Amino acid sequence: MDREAEGKKQIPLRLSSSLYAEIAKWAEDDFRSINGQIEYLLTQCVRERNRGRNRSDTDGKE
Repeated sequence: MDREAEGKKQIPLRLSSSLYAEIAKWAEDDFRSINGQIEYLLTQCVRERNRGRNRSDTDGKE
């Protein structure tokens, strides 16, 4: 299947050796590939950020 059809983009990513090792260990603990773990972590961060925005958007509007 073509990557464009999947809706996924390839990007170059440079990580320190220590960060890579930590993510690799975490990925193994969660039964994910390193790439899958990075995607999972980024997705979680974006969700948390969006939740924070939604809360602050409603603060003081009642």
